[in-house]
Amino acid sequence: MRTRLKVCCIASPEEAALAVACGADALGLVGEMPSGPGVIGDDLIAEIARRAPAGLATFLLTSRTDPDGVVSHVRSTGVNTVQLVDEVEKGTYAAIRRDAPGVKIVQVLHVQDDDVLAQARRIEGEVDAVLLDSGRPGAVIKELGGTGRTHDWNLSARLVASTKRPVFLAGGIRPANVAEAIGMVRPFGIDLCSGVRTDGRLDEVKLRELAGAMRRADIGA
Repeated sequence: MRTRLKVCCIASPEEAALAVACGADALGLVGEMPSGPGVIGDDLIAEIARRAPAGLATFLLTSRTDPDGVVSHVRSTGVNTVQLVDEVEKGTYAAIRRDAPGVKIVQVLHVQDDDVLAQARRIEGEVDAVLLDSGRPGAVIKELGGTGRTHDWNLSARLVASTKRPVFLAGGIRPANVAEAIGMVRPFGIDLCSGVRTDGRLDEVKLRELAGAMRRADIGA
């Protein structure tokens, strides 16, 4: 199976076009966050989503946690996928299904300890995919992604083996370690931001290097 590539922190239509040209299957568009890189305005998110090629996944990263807030954010940006970077309130998944039909739901789980396995089991029947990241939602200023840190990939591999849902792996992935990540975790997709950037800008050389490393890892898997 080919490992999918999600390029996050897309900052402009030009970056989106570059990511697609280098083989991205999905774009990550970061809404308002308590911390972390890549935040852009909702109007720009909507423009990038509107201009994306047919069939490309456009992920809205939202830190909103209440049903009305999440649905409003999704509908105002016109994306086809919502990435919930924090634990959401009861009824949020159902509200998305009801009020934003056709939008895929991806729940982020921050891999800190074995509790992440139980978290995945609890939500498995309500989401379309899971994304494993290295944030610290319990920090004084929440870290909900974009940390550039890896986490315990052994835990991630156990979660992938135990769930029926597709799993994206994020957190500190770059061209030099993406093959190891794929070989060890066997994720459905890889998600990254800083690992393919130079001075904050999407770097075509790094992105093509990463895409090539992913292809070789898939062939050798």
